[in-house]
Amino acid sequence: MTIAKDMMVNGGIRARELRLIDAEGNQLGIKSKADALKMADAADLDLVLVAPNAKPPVARIMDYGKFRFEQQKKEREARKKQKVISVKEVRLSPTIDTNDFNTKLRNARKFLGKGDKVKVSIRFKGRAITHKEIGQEVLTRLADEVSDIANVEQRAKMDGRSMFLVLAPKTDK
Repeated sequence: MTIAKDMMVNGGIRARELRLIDAEGNQLGIKSKADALKMADAADLDLVLVAPNAKPPVARIMDYGKFRFEQQKKEREARKKQKVISVKEVRLSPTIDTNDFNTKLRNARKFLGKGDKVKVSIRFKGRAITHKEIGQEVLTRLADEVSDIANVEQRAKMDGRSMFLVLAPKTDK
């Protein structure tokens, strides 16, 4: 049952006739809005419109405050369970040395291990941009090194004076 944030309650309901459901979930049939409000008031509960697009609209007699609290609790639980994936960046240069490359590789592996995506970028300075293939080789080498724990989500491409690729951690299914 999908719940809108701002449901029509008590006096806010505009329909003249409603299909009414009581607090126990029993169908009470089609009633006028005034009768439904009297019944809800007698039970010391609220009249809540649960299906406004139905013909006639469906209203339920319930404790609206308690209902909203339960919905907020469910939403909080859902937010706790969701995984936020961030994108970390590792910057390389086309003329990177072996030890520097290994350090950057270790960082990329660490980020991928935590479940983050990694954007690997190479910035070309000066005349280095004339040898894009060298930068391409560095990116390919890094992608090959982490291929056991990551997939290439976006192939290497140029963007101005930078070349980058995006790696995503492999999912265990």
